[in-house]
Amino acid sequence: MQTEVLLDRFLTGLAPLDPVAVWVHGSLAGGDYQEGRSDLDLIAVLPSLTPRTVWRLAKAHARLRAEPLSGQLHCTYLTPSADPGRRHLTWAYEELFKRPVTPVTSRELHSFGRVLLGKPPADLLPPVSDRELTDFIVRDQRDFWRPALGKAPLWTRDVWVDGGLLTFARASVTLREGRLISKREALELLPGLGAPVEVVEDIRRRRYGEPGPAVENRAALTRGYLGPAIDELVAAYG
Repeated sequence: MQTEVLLDRFLTGLAPLDPVAVWVHGSLAGGDYQEGRSDLDLIAVLPSLTPRTVWRLAKAHARLRAEPLSGQLHCTYLTPSADPGRRHLTWAYEELFKRPVTPVTSRELHSFGRVLLGKPPADLLPPVSDRELTDFIVRDQRDFWRPALGKAPLWTRDVWVDGGLLTFARASVTLREGRLISKREALELLPGLGAPVEVVEDIRRRRYGEPGPAVENRAALTRGYLGPAIDELVAAYG
C-alpha cells in the first residue's frame, strides 16, 4: 500500500528530530480513507521548533516530493507545551505555512486518533469541551463558509463544492447529536438535508467510484443550497 510506504519514509525522515509523538487524524484514522483521493492528515509533536528545526523539516518534506501521494501528506508540528489554538507550523499543499489545530481535529484525535509513534493524544493534547466544539463549528460555518459563497469563481473547483457540502453535513450532525461523522456518512445524509442530489452523486463518484462529467450548474446549485442552509444552522445554534 503506497500510503504505508509514504508514512514509513516520513517517519524515517523525522527520526533525527526525536519526535515525542506522531498522530493520524481525518479519514485515515476514521476508517474512510481512499488512497489517492484522501489527504494524509498528521500531527507531529517535536521537542522544540527552532529555526534550524524548521529548515530540517523543509528539507525532509522536499525529499519526499517524488514519492507517490506526497502531495496529499499534510502535517502540523507542535511542541509538548503548545496551545493547539495558536497557529502552528504546517506542511500542506507542498509548502510550509502556519495554521491552528482546530477543536474538530483535537476531538478527532481524542476520539479515534491513530498513534504512529510515541505518546497518545490524551497525554499531550487538552480535551475539547462540547461548548468549545459547538462554538468553533458555528464560527466556521458563519465566518468562513458563508462569506465564501459570495466568491463565485471558487465554486467551479471540486475542493470547494466537496468541502462546502460535506463540512455542512458534518457540522449539522455534530451540532445536533454531538458526534463526528465520516465523509461517507455525510454523503448519505446530504439528500435528506435538502442538498441537490445530482451534486451529491457527483461527489460520491469522484470519491468512491469513477468520476464522470461535472454536473451542469453545480456551482450555482451548491451555492443556492448552502446559503439558506448555513443561515438556518447558525440561527439555531449560534
